[in-house]
Amino acid sequence: MKVTVPKDVEIVEAAFNAGARTVVGFGYDVHRFASGRPLILGGVRIASALGLDGTSDADAVLHAVMDAVLGCAGAGDIGGMFPSSDTRLVGIDSAVLLERVMADRRVRRLRIVSLDITIVAERPRLQSYQASMQRKLSRLLGLRSTEVNVKVTGNDAIGWIGRGEGIAALCVVTALRPR
Repeated sequence: MKVTVPKDVEIVEAAFNAGARTVVGFGYDVHRFASGRPLILGGVRIASALGLDGTSDADAVLHAVMDAVLGCAGAGDIGGMFPSSDTRLVGIDSAVLLERVMADRRVRRLRIVSLDITIVAERPRLQSYQASMQRKLSRLLGLRSTEVNVKVTGNDAIGWIGRGEGIAALCVVTALRPR
């Protein structure tokens, strides 16, 4: 591994420290389209006539990220941390929920190394928003933009996503966790 900046030293030290191991977390989230709501993905407002239905702002990208981070920490999932029955969460910005996840004591022990996310949507077209989402996710997780990858794809007109009924997001997070 090439060590270029001080953050790289931390990663190398943690990787070679007998007390740390690499862990991987996976997250998945899906929401149906709904009228009268803004479309927020990766913390970025997307130009769209429809938003996503959910208790919070229904940001499927940030929800998948939270589940992946919690998976790395062995800390359950966002449904356990933020149940949809909690009326205080109605309309809440998912970036606020991600901040709460990142503040969890089990998550604070992690050294997040990378994030890779795939957004599956027939509509709207999201390619022009990828860089904005990458920058936003980098800031929210304290990562360099090169450590965050945002991909978008369609579903080839197959199934409910292919019919344009909603959006799904899949996320993998790699982290170092002390033993």
